[in-house]
Amino acid sequence: MAADDVNMGFIACGGRAGQHMPMFDDLDGVNIAGLCDPDENNLGRAQTKYPRATGYADLRKLIDDPGIDAVVVATCNHWHCLASIWAMEAGKDVYVEKPLSHSQWEGRQTVAAARKYKRICQVGTQQRSDPMQAEIKKFLHEEKGLGEIVSARVNRYGVRGPIGRRDSPLEIGSDIDYDLWLGPAQDQPIFRDKLQYDWHWDFNTGSGEMGNWGVHVLDDLRNNVFQDSVRLPKRIFGAGGRVAWNDAGDTPNVHFVYFDTGTIPVVIGLTNLTAGPQARKSPQHPGPNSGYIAYCEGGRYEGQRGRGAAYDNDGRKIREFKGNGGNKVHHQNFVDAVRSRNHASLNTDVEMGHLTTGWCNLANIAFRTGKPFTKQDAGQVAGDGGIWEKIVADMEQHLAAHGVALESDEIRLSPMLTVDDQKEVFVGDNADAANVFLKREYRAPYIVPEIEA
Repeated sequence: MAADDVNMGFIACGGRAGQHMPMFDDLDGVNIAGLCDPDENNLGRAQTKYPRATGYADLRKLIDDPGIDAVVVATCNHWHCLASIWAMEAGKDVYVEKPLSHSQWEGRQTVAAARKYKRICQVGTQQRSDPMQAEIKKFLHEEKGLGEIVSARVNRYGVRGPIGRRDSPLEIGSDIDYDLWLGPAQDQPIFRDKLQYDWHWDFNTGSGEMGNWGVHVLDDLRNNVFQDSVRLPKRIFGAGGRVAWNDAGDTPNVHFVYFDTGTIPVVIGLTNLTAGPQARKSPQHPGPNSGYIAYCEGGRYEGQRGRGAAYDNDGRKIREFKGNGGNKVHHQNFVDAVRSRNHASLNTDVEMGHLTTGWCNLANIAFRTGKPFTKQDAGQVAGDGGIWEKIVADMEQHLAAHGVALESDEIRLSPMLTVDDQKEVFVGDNADAANVFLKREYRAPYIVPEIEA
């Protein structure tokens, strides 16, 4: 083994980890040396592919292995921060899947851990490593190819199905160490049909579509529209609901939010529903299904993973951009930083990933503080060029197709929430109701520590 070889350990061996493994394995000087999963089926499948790697059920044993240099954290969202912190405390570098955090407070502790222990920590928003992004920023900001950006809309329109609603709690099989799987989450009965993957749609373990795909499209926005000049929004105002399915999930399947950034106003719209009960595809909407629109003086730019296009005010396409989506390039960027020990060379350093995840965390908090939607309460946004009014109208039509009234108990609307973007807390009116969601209650002994960098 060469002196600069990097021995990788995988904390979780499920679907996303299974995509990471071949990409890391294909890099020069990278060895898959450790595999860990409390689900013995996931672990067994990974060991079949990488028989030389040592297998563990308990991530603490993998972290303690002196032969492991760096770990990939691809667990459920509620484990991301604690697994990363434990690994960095033990001297490991970390590649952690998005969203970085399950709550804003624990994300800040993960940043502090990286700095305190001088670790390399990359967050898995791989689109940051697509060379196309530099071309887009040059076009929009240096060349001013479409003039000044005046507003932006972000989309995640992706169809999903209901996760079921059981009469009795789901029984966990003996092939899963459920205490380890739960980790920091609360031990609550599960009434959905499956344990794995559908944890995304339970706030106890997941972050909904906002933290699943929303983090990717909002990261593109922060990168290309704001060039990371906006840490967190100054105000946030959002609505949504879990409608039409009558399943066991509690995260919204329709979610729309206004972000007051102090400069360019932004809205995001997410839905997992089809255009109607008999339809198979998402409803019609401006821009890409999973991407963003920068509305400019001279036209608009529409961006999404791996490609984008600029249009003038007459709707004529004037330029196209093509990329590679960032996969493998992002992994190489991490390995290069592990070798150089320069965290500033990371394309998504933990601080950057923490702040993008923050937009998602705050958007989810807005939903959770909501009360029944009224159009009168929704009319609080001004100076945004009409993008909030437009997305509200879009969602009203979309919901009506499923027999759901916008003004109903099924759709919740938050108060206008003000954010201190430096302290990462809510301030002013309604702050108390929102701040309770900034930090979760942890289940002992899986407690995220408070860290001073």
